[in-house]
Order: sequence, then structure tokens, then C-alpha cells
Amino acid sequence: MQKPVDVTIVIPLLNEEQSLLLLNDWIFKVFKSHSFNFEIIYIDDGSTDQSWRNIRNLSMEFTNVRGVRFVKNFGKSQALHAGFEIASGKYVITLDADLQDSPEEIPELIKNLEEGGYDLISGWKKKRYDSLLLKNLPSKLFNWAARRVSGIKLNDFNCGIKIYRNEVIKNIDVYGEMHRYIPLLAAKKGFDKIGEQIVQHQARKFGHTKFGADRFFKGFLDLITLWFINSFGKRPMYFFGLLGSFMLFFGFSFTLYIGIDKLFFDIQARLITNRPEFYIALTLMLLGSQFFIAGFLGEIILRSNENKKRYIIKEKTTRK
Repeated sequence: MQKPVDVTIVIPLLNEEQSLLLLNDWIFKVFKSHSFNFEIIYIDDGSTDQSWRNIRNLSMEFTNVRGVRFVKNFGKSQALHAGFEIASGKYVITLDADLQDSPEEIPELIKNLEEGGYDLISGWKKKRYDSLLLKNLPSKLFNWAARRVSGIKLNDFNCGIKIYRNEVIKNIDVYGEMHRYIPLLAAKKGFDKIGEQIVQHQARKFGHTKFGADRFFKGFLDLITLWFINSFGKRPMYFFGLLGSFMLFFGFSFTLYIGIDKLFFDIQARLITNRPEFYIALTLMLLGSQFFIAGFLGEIILRSNENKKRYIIKEKTTRK
């Protein structure tokens, strides 16, 4: 009978052939002094180097190493989603594959999760070895905005190293570029016991970062999207319908007023169609109708929506 898995380590990657073997050895070295039964799941997000060859060789050498290969680059969120789907450990840990996250943090993360009764703990790279202008300052601004919007008091939302209870990752849907906001996604599902642990940040040894400066603009846009979806995603009529109803009401009231004024009180006045108030009222009614219809269509789409696959798996390694 196969022993249950205590810890699953999910590692998304793109073109990290030089780091993989070192990272794998590092993880095994850490777990050698602990009694946890663990597995490693590498998600190759469309690498064009020899990353998949290395993953395949590792899976042949170690029974607790598995690999999933995407047909092309679909993004980190989709890679995490694929890893979460097949993760079987009681605890699920995410690491980046560039050796900037230290596997030596894992035992302490597990200990703190259990002792604190948390649903998840996010790492905090308090001291970073990145460019001050291109990464550190934008990251601080991004995290400040994320705290303000989400209400979750984390210093580093986008830290690659995190630990979750299995039931957390099985009940959240990581899509688009939402990997930055997994704590918020978890909190909205009721897993709101969220902790933070200062972790060591390593300088990159090989290659270069796969994320450009545009990731912060995308992050802010995703944050706005997430706020809107969490507020009105289940009932879009609450936003569009309410706004449309107000516009229709004021537009119709304005039209009624100028019509009564022309017919009964100021008959000699200029034509209604020559008054700017008429066009303001008409615009309000047209916009109100469109908002109301948008809310109605949103309700229909939401009720008929089916989950669709957001990535295509090209190949998997198999257990021995």
C-alpha cells in the first residue's frame, strides 16, 4: 500500500534547465533530515530549452518526482492550476524554479501553518536582490494597492513561496494572471486564516527574469478586475442593473419635466428638441437602457457558463 503524501511541492517553470538539477538536489537535501513523505511536481510552461528533458530524467530517477508539460507557454497561473489539480499532499507548497526561493524554508512553513492554525502562509521577501527601480519600488507600490483593495495585510502578495492546506488549493480557481492574488481568492472562498513568514531571497544564478515591467500594469488591472468580480461577479445585475435603473429614472423624470413645462406652463418657449436638457435626458435613458441590458445579459451568460480548459498538456511523466 502506497504511503500517503504529506507534502506536495508545485514548481512552475519556463526555460530553467540550468537551475532544475540544483533545485531538485536542494529539495531532497532538505527533506533528508525530515520524515515527511513528499512529491515534487514540475510544470513546464512551454520551455524551449532542455528543461523538459531534465524533468523527464528526474522523474525516471526518483519515484516521487512528476512532470507536466504544456504544449506552449500559457502563463504561471495556468501552470499552478495544473499542478494544484494533481497535488495529493496534505500540504501544498509552491516554489519558483530560478533558485531565488529557498527550500530550506519549507519545514518552518509547515510548522507555522500547523501551530498557527492557518489555511495558508505567504512568504515575504523582506530583503530582495532585485533592481531597486525596476522591481523593488514597483513591487512595494503594487503590494500597497493590493492591501488597500483586498483588506488582506500581506507585505508580499506575489512571493513565489507559499504553503496551503490541500483543501484550499482544491477549492480555488487560478486563472489569467491571478496567481498574484491567490490569498485573496482563498479568502473569498472562506479560507481567511492567512499568515505571513519572512523568507530568504536568493540572487538569481542563471538566466534572467521572465517577467517584464508590464507585469505591474497587468497586476493593477487584474486587481481592479478581481475587486469587481468579487463584488458583482455572481450578480452583475446588482451593478449594471442598478446603475442603469438610476439613469433611466433620472432621464425619464427630466424628459417628463420639460414636457410638462412646455405643454402647460411655458407654451411659447422654444421647441423641446432645441433645448440641451432634452438631449441630456435622452442620453441618460439610452445609457441606462444599455447598462440594464448589459446586466441582464451578464446574468444569462453567468448561468449558462461552462468551465473550459485554459491550457493544453502535451506530455506527462508517469510514476514507476
